[in-house]
Amino acid sequence: MTTNTILLLLLSLVIAVGLSYFQYFFKAKNKSNVIWFLAFLRFLAIFGLLLLLINPIMTKNSLEITKTPLAIAVDNSSSIVALKSDQNAVELYKTLISNPALQEKFEIQSYQFDADFKPSDTFDFKGKQTNLDEVAKNLKSINKNLIFPTVVITDGNQTTGNDYVYRFDPVNKVYPLVVGDTTTFLDLKINQLNVNKYAFHKNKFPVEVFLQYAGDKNINADFTISQGNSVVVKEKVSFSPSKKTATLNLLLPADKVGLQIFKATISSNTKEKNSYNNIKNFAVEIIDQKSTIAIVSAINHPDIAALKRSIEVNAQRKVILVKPNEINLLQEASVLVLYQPTTAFKAIFDNNKLAGTNTFIITGNNTDFNFLNQQQNILVFKMSNQREDYLNEFQSQFNLFAIENIGFENFPPLQNPFGTITTNGNVSVLLSSKIRNVSTNAPLLAFTENQGKRTAFLLGENSWKWRLQSHIDNQSFEKYDVFIDKIIQYLATSTSRKSLVVTHESFYNSGEAIVINAQYFNKNYEFDEKARLTITVTNAETKQAKNYDLLKGNNSFSANLDGLAAGKYNFTVKELNSNTSYSSHFEILDFDIEKQFVNPDVTKLKQLALQTNGKAFFQNQVDDLIKTLIENKDYKSIEKNVATKTPLIDWVWLLILIALVLTAEWFIRKYNGLL
Repeated sequence: MTTNTILLLLLSLVIAVGLSYFQYFFKAKNKSNVIWFLAFLRFLAIFGLLLLLINPIMTKNSLEITKTPLAIAVDNSSSIVALKSDQNAVELYKTLISNPALQEKFEIQSYQFDADFKPSDTFDFKGKQTNLDEVAKNLKSINKNLIFPTVVITDGNQTTGNDYVYRFDPVNKVYPLVVGDTTTFLDLKINQLNVNKYAFHKNKFPVEVFLQYAGDKNINADFTISQGNSVVVKEKVSFSPSKKTATLNLLLPADKVGLQIFKATISSNTKEKNSYNNIKNFAVEIIDQKSTIAIVSAINHPDIAALKRSIEVNAQRKVILVKPNEINLLQEASVLVLYQPTTAFKAIFDNNKLAGTNTFIITGNNTDFNFLNQQQNILVFKMSNQREDYLNEFQSQFNLFAIENIGFENFPPLQNPFGTITTNGNVSVLLSSKIRNVSTNAPLLAFTENQGKRTAFLLGENSWKWRLQSHIDNQSFEKYDVFIDKIIQYLATSTSRKSLVVTHESFYNSGEAIVINAQYFNKNYEFDEKARLTITVTNAETKQAKNYDLLKGNNSFSANLDGLAAGKYNFTVKELNSNTSYSSHFEILDFDIEKQFVNPDVTKLKQLALQTNGKAFFQNQVDDLIKTLIENKDYKSIEKNVATKTPLIDWVWLLILIALVLTAEWFIRKYNGLL
């Protein structure tokens, strides 16, 4: 307490004594025991009230011991069961968490991981993917700014995510506890198979195969790719203790249109412990047409190369680069991309008035806007000679096709002459423009359809920077390329618009996300948020049907069909209010990535331990692990003095005591006739 508080308390004591004396003794002739007791009660009441008014702060000191966290993460993926180590993993976990010395030294944190990471002390080993990168990322966040050890009970076989060896914080030691039989067995494995999802009819499509061998003797194997009962290709492959891998590059004929299922197999005369990883199914959709996109430009610009690469990511697209005077090359073009048109494009525009090809007009500093105003009246340009940088703003109400915000607000500005842009007719704006975060209410990326002809406008150059920024944000060009592909898909489609549009793949691998997306539009072709969409999925072989509701997202509805077994499925999406429906099919290929392993990945787990100055232990060395953790002097409990300050006014019992004292004084005075 401060000196002022002590002086106030002494003053309160004097005031309480003085008032009690004045009340009961100053003029009183009778000084019986009752008077003394009443004076004492009055003293307590007055002193208690004054204490509440002064409200001194009461400080209580206590010792608090903070233990070092010990994170124990258990691999909950099905590969642990495939290696017959699920019971061992549980026993190792129980041994660690029940050890009294560890409990005394550490605050034990229990987690499980497969594709995700979460706190848990029970494990079912049914995870379909293994992502050790999630362990590293989440532990950094949970135990931020702390020095702590991590025990990972795992086989080290990661199937998704970044390489975990360098993802853990090197300051915090990791102790992998390896489960699984480390004995080397003879094993042939199709490690990876790369093939495009699409191929073109009457062409050949490439298949790249990576084969792997584990063993200590020379062996010859047969690699085949078959379709149904017929063998499409067969190759002889040899391995030895010094040659553990082989790569095959094959060309397969695309002689049937539609979804084609193939089976890759590697086999030998020697029996293997795990033959599941000898087979891998894959599928290719054979299409019989390829759309041609013509980029017409009179200048060279990085935008053209970036646009070409994004469009050709879709194997169904072919891009040709054309000069404005090469009209004869445009006969087979499905879409014309007119990059910064000038008067040199007059023949292109005149020819297209008859051809009616959908166009994508991109403007910039070299565009002749007076000429552009003469050739179309959808957008009216009144531009100056001054250049301006335009940021973009995503319009979430856009509904011509399903598109998500891929981080447009982070994209660099596009450059275009400064001026005003007004729209005529029905124009759908996907991106509007801003100048230094001030909205201009003018379009930056817009679409329109007039008498069956579709036109898109991108008002600014340097969109190649958008593609690079998307790669920086996502470590991949995929999101941006999908964005461009949807624009081209919209322009390449000339058929009348359907009210129910469903997006899905023709095939999926077991274990990966299976999502069906759908959009429903009303008669004005506006996205209907009140639509009621359901999907019925029927197994083509067993005829077993399942019904799902499609949940509304951002301008689309979706259904997650995870958990379906491998096989062929027919499905129907139906809008209940209008009875509009869409039917199609897909196939789930039998592939369990968690069954591909015959041994734990000891090498990578030892690399992880070395990277963090920890140590890898095997399942029969759990006692050594416990001893290492206990004897490590880096992990000490921290003892802190915790001072708890409580204002006296928070003491409810003091207020109750004052009330009881005043009540008792009143009753005693009443009983003795002193009122």
